Amino acid sequence: MCYDRGYELTEEECNVSLADFKAMYVDESGAVQRQRLAFHARPTPDMQKKYTPLPRPGNPEPAPDVGTIHVEFSPQPSVGIKDLKAFAQLLNEKNYHTGIFVAQAAPTSSALKIIPSILPTVMEIFKEEDLLVNISRHELVPKHTLLSPEDKKRLLERYRLKETQLPRIRMDDPMARYLGLKRGQVVKIIRKSETAG
Repeated sequence: MCYDRGYELTEEECNVSLADFKAMYVDESGAVQRQRLAFHARPTPDMQKKYTPLPRPGNPEPAPDVGTIHVEFSPQPSVGIKDLKAFAQLLNEKNYHTGIFVAQAAPTSSALKIIPSILPTVMEIFKEEDLLVNISRHELVPKHTLLSPEDKKRLLERYRLKETQLPRIRMDDPMARYLGLKRGQVVKIIRKSETAG
């Protein structure tokens, strides 16, 4: 998922064989040591370009709205306020821009209230079962590509559209969550058409 978003990950990090995975992350009893699965990655220059807003008169050289991501897997069977506060504190201390917290079960509703309180740091929460299958590789899911602000501007000019006239994708859409989309971003969806071929 992080590779598909545009973070710097090597081929070896993305494609680990089962035997290597067991050697690195499984203990003698056969249980996965989730604490060892944590990693962080920097955005690629292409990703930084897609997340850099267009220059404006008050801001001629805008900074990209993306940074280092940290992914952590919860060893606890349930997630509460204490777990997410500790994760938020880690993101703040290490100065990570985005954090992905992968849990075995959905967090409590009171724990989810922490997420807006740590802005501008972005915290995303996924259940392990949601990440077992790479949905972007499924034959029924069309290819989604995030457009840069320049591409978005060209698209709107080409079709003489306002941003509000584009079709919308929900924030809780599985592909929107997978790609970590933010409000105002535009995604190009390439799929086979029954009428156009």
